[in-house]
Amino acid sequence: MAQSETRHVTPASLAVDFVLVALFFAYMFTVLESHVPSSDPKMVHLWSALGSACMTGVFWLALQMFRVVFKAHRAAAKK
Repeated sequence: MAQSETRHVTPASLAVDFVLVALFFAYMFTVLESHVPSSDPKMVHLWSALGSACMTGVFWLALQMFRVVFKAHRAAAKK
């Protein structure tokens, strides 16, 4: 079973992933701020950040799965 020596992770893909994940975190943080039932700004920021971190992790996993499926789809189309 010979596998080709292709790089799946490049510096450019890491940079794109970092930017997308950071933008998603910032977006979710702003959305969740209005949903925290507290009047203390520290608690609002804490729980918004914690909720955004969980959702951002799921977003990162979905992004990686999308990359794998897209790469497999392109490889199948070439054959």
